[in-house]
Amino acid sequence: MSDGTELYTVGQIARRTGLSVHTIRFWSDSGLIVPTGRSAGGYRLYDAAAIARFDLVRALRELGIGLEDVQKILARQTTVAQVAEVHAQALDAEIRALKIRRAVLRTIAERGGTTEETMMTHKLAHLSATQRQQIIDKFIENTFSGIPLDDDAQVIAKWMRELPDELPDDPTPRQIDAWIELADLVNSQNFRQRLRRIALSSASSVASSYGYELRSLTLQHAGRAITESIPPNSTEGRAVLNLIIPPDKRGDELQQWLETIADPQVERYWHLMAVLNGREPAPSAMPAFTWLIAAMHAHA
Repeated sequence: MSDGTELYTVGQIARRTGLSVHTIRFWSDSGLIVPTGRSAGGYRLYDAAAIARFDLVRALRELGIGLEDVQKILARQTTVAQVAEVHAQALDAEIRALKIRRAVLRTIAERGGTTEETMMTHKLAHLSATQRQQIIDKFIENTFSGIPLDDDAQVIAKWMRELPDELPDDPTPRQIDAWIELADLVNSQNFRQRLRRIALSSASSVASSYGYELRSLTLQHAGRAITESIPPNSTEGRAVLNLIIPPDKRGDELQQWLETIADPQVERYWHLMAVLNGREPAPSAMPAFTWLIAAMHAHA
């Protein structure tokens, strides 16, 4: 027939659409696509419009849209665009979860840890942003409890809280590993005590007299001394030391303060935070400060 009223059997639709006979009957029984009529023998028959609906349902199902949502689309209770947006968001979340799982597996493979460590790695990597932030906030509050912080110290404490809202959509094993190491670090009583000592030392007269300028001079001159292989206990080392801290300004209090603040674990904290926030960590200042402290000991 050429008037557009030709009807098709289930077998014919299967050949035209590529769907299985079982699928066509299942969708029909589910009420998605009702037969246009029946043959004299009772077989289901469908018109061209029904075939178009079969093609639409197949496309929607291949996109992962469930039968319930397909039914709503066919009944015009919602639009394809609305359903597609919801499913796209769900897929985004699923893809992100899969990427985190992949990063965790790579981290576990690289660490080669025990079963207990593996479970802890998985747990820490899947904490929500709120849960991760609570761990850091609790650490900061416990560490600085009862210590009066000046304006600079309050700013630093604020910076120490600044975790990213979420781990990246495609976290690297390095970022997963950084979060796991950071969680271990903030749970260390020894690390908290070190930070408290640094915070308490910030109230000293030495801390107010020096600070960022001393750091800059140390990185510049002690860094050059390291590059040029100048021993801290040499005559050349004394000359470099004098450029950083003149002899009349050196003393036991300053030396003790430097030994307190030049803490590799604290620097490691900032390194890990940079990795988590997607920034390249600053070069380590520890070699320069270690050289400076050694020079002060040698030329006391």
